[in-house]
Amino acid sequence: MVVDVDICGLRVGDEHPVRLMGVINLSRESFYKGSVVDADSVLDVAYKMVDDGAAIIDLGARSTWPLANPITKQEECNRLLPALKILNDNVDAVISVDTMFADIAERSLEKGADVVNDVAGFATDGGMLDVVADHGCPAVVMAAGKLPGDPIGMDAIMRSLNDILVRSEKRGIDTDQLILDPAIGKWVPEKLPIYDLETIDQFDRLKVFEKPLLAAISRKSFIGDLLNKPATERLYGSLAAAAIVVQKGAHIIRTHDVAETSDVVRIAGAIRSRQPVVEESGFEVSILDISNTDDAALAMRNIGVTGTGSTIMKDKTVSRVLRISNITTTEALIIKQEILARGGDAALERDAVSHETEKTDVIVMGTLLQVRKLADKLECQARNLPLISKMIKEALKQESDIEFSYLR
Repeated sequence: MVVDVDICGLRVGDEHPVRLMGVINLSRESFYKGSVVDADSVLDVAYKMVDDGAAIIDLGARSTWPLANPITKQEECNRLLPALKILNDNVDAVISVDTMFADIAERSLEKGADVVNDVAGFATDGGMLDVVADHGCPAVVMAAGKLPGDPIGMDAIMRSLNDILVRSEKRGIDTDQLILDPAIGKWVPEKLPIYDLETIDQFDRLKVFEKPLLAAISRKSFIGDLLNKPATERLYGSLAAAAIVVQKGAHIIRTHDVAETSDVVRIAGAIRSRQPVVEESGFEVSILDISNTDDAALAMRNIGVTGTGSTIMKDKTVSRVLRISNITTTEALIIKQEILARGGDAALERDAVSHETEKTDVIVMGTLLQVRKLADKLECQARNLPLISKMIKEALKQESDIEFSYLR
C-alpha cells in the first residue's frame, strides 16, 4: 500500500516530495538558543521558511528539552496564541502547534491551527485524544509511554506507536491522519546515542504502519555527542542524518534550518526507490519490505491475523543468506542436505559436489526459522559442525545486539 494522505490540503506520502516542517520556537528555555524567535519576528521568520521550502510551520512555546526550566500552561498560551493569530491566514503553509495539553491544543485549533504536534503521543493528557477526534484534525504523535520519548530501542518504539494507533482507532480517530514520530533525541536519561543511531538506521521499519512518517533530527543531542559539538555547530550532522532517514522512508523532516535542509531532502528523496505496487480492477499487489520478524507479525495482525497465528508465522517471513567459509566438502554437503530438508537451499562450488576439492565455501539461503533449525541440527553433528552451529547462532544474535551494531 502506498502512503498518500491529504494533510489540510497538503499531499504527503510516498509519491510526493518530502515535506519540510520549519520550527518556530517561542521558548527561551530551548536547548538551541539560535532557534528562539521573538514575537515581533514571527511573521518574517515564517515568510522566510516558506520561501526556503517549508510546507509546514511548527509553532512551539514550551521547550520539550528535558533540562529546560518548566513553565506554566498559562505562559505557554501567552506565547503561543498571539503568534498563532499573527500567522493565521497570513502564511501559505500548514500550521502545526507543538503542545502536549488538550486545552491548549483546542484553543489553538479554534484560533486557526491545522495540526497538533503532541510529543507525548496522547499520554501526558488523555484529553488530547478527544480533541483530535472531535476536531477531526491531523496530529503528529511521538512514541511515548509514561513520558515523551521514553521507549528505549527500536522494538519499544514500534510497540509504542502501535499502541498509540490502537488507542486512537478505538476513540474513532482516522489514523491515516496521524503522522508518526519515532522520538529521536535524548528524551530520558537512559536513552544513549546508540539508540538514536539504531532508530535512524532502522527507520524503514516504520513503513509497516503505512502512515506518514516524520523525523525530528535537527541539531539533536546524539549529533553533539558524536561530534563533540554544541547545538550551534550541528548543522552538517543534522543534514547527514536527514538524508539517511529520507532515503529510508521519511515523508516529513522537522528542521530549524529549512534552506540548508531543502536541497538535501530533494536529492535523498530522488535517490529513494519507489515501492512496487500494482493496482487493477479493484485489486492491489504490493511488495512488503520487512526485515524484522516482529514487524512481520504486526503486518499480519493489521490484516486480521490472530496474535497466536502471527507469532507462529513471523519467523517464516524474513529470509537470511549466510556465507560459511573454509569448511570441508563433506561438511558443506551435510549443510546443504540439512537445509534442503527444511525447505531452504545452499550453493557450493561445482568441484565440491564431486569431492574434487578439500575445502569450500557455502552460501545458505532460508527463512530465519529454517536457518535456526539448521543450526540446531548441526549442533548434534560430527566434525566441525557443532562449532559452525555456534557461529551461525552468534551471527544471528549480533543482528539484534545494539552494542555490536553501533559501538565502535
